[in-house]
Amino acid sequence: MSGQTSPSNPTITDPYQHIQIIPNPDGTITRDPNRYPNSSPSPDPKDPTPVLSKDIIINQSEKTWVRIFLPRQTIVDSSSTSKLPLIVYFHGGGFINCSASSTVFHDFCSSMVLDLHVVVVSVDYRLAPEHRLPAAYDDAMEVLQWIKTTQEDWLREYVDYTRCFLMGSSAGANAAYHAGLGVSQEADNLVPLKIKGLILHHPFIGGVQRTGSEVKLVNEPHLPLCVNDLMWNLALPLGVDRDHEYCNPMVDGGSKLWKNVRLLGWKVMVTGCDGDPMIDRQMEFLDMLVTKDVRVVGHFSTGGYHVVELKEPSKAKALHALLKDFMLDAPAA
Repeated sequence: MSGQTSPSNPTITDPYQHIQIIPNPDGTITRDPNRYPNSSPSPDPKDPTPVLSKDIIINQSEKTWVRIFLPRQTIVDSSSTSKLPLIVYFHGGGFINCSASSTVFHDFCSSMVLDLHVVVVSVDYRLAPEHRLPAAYDDAMEVLQWIKTTQEDWLREYVDYTRCFLMGSSAGANAAYHAGLGVSQEADNLVPLKIKGLILHHPFIGGVQRTGSEVKLVNEPHLPLCVNDLMWNLALPLGVDRDHEYCNPMVDGGSKLWKNVRLLGWKVMVTGCDGDPMIDRQMEFLDMLVTKDVRVVGHFSTGGYHVVELKEPSKAKALHALLKDFMLDAPAA
């Protein structure tokens, strides 16, 4: 499925209705509780599920938490002494929808644990417009500090803290690279946690000037341009436009903090597909990182649609193969 504009893709006129949210007079939104089903964690090793998961509160007042995913076999096989890489994962949803318990992200994290043999910490951050950016970035930074200091047994016993990757899908990819830039200024303060790379799965980015792919795919049903604009309008700080640095990573030539990423030797992966209206921006983002001498690799497929790997298992398998090579090739500790 290419997602390209065609007679089967009618014009979207009401973005609120398209994503089933209702604006409220106080600036909040009412979300359809049935739009994104949730999955419960499975923390009991006696449960035959191949991937265990449990929820841990991070900040009681902000109501932020994480869901940890661990291969069940790691606990069952007490003879194994090797520790596993860590992926700190940020879910998508345009910064306004979904959570770490959303079934689509719960299943995606579970499949990564099985295919990559890793531990995943999936972050449930605050959503806009109730908590506009940079709230999600702040929550991401707080989770990294928590991972550094926590005595949580699933992490202390089974994670190799020297092999950590920050990853996100869509808006989560945006959060991942902003968190990465933030902690790049104080990487030594995260020890024993050592970040090896950023994995940006179909990053949610934008700008005021329309790109060719946005115009071509204006009514792409998975992410119509008007929905994209609405999400940014609800997520960005009041009074700014889409050329703010939170949305447009290329503004003013890109963040100077990418220099830290280069000096730290982190690798960056950017993925996308040509059925995604944001592909032109994602490729421009990749090119910008190349000019900054960041160790970056790009993987852009034909067809598909925004975050297609979340919905199509065969595509997810292909992505996991790329991730495995990327993580194996990460710089040594």
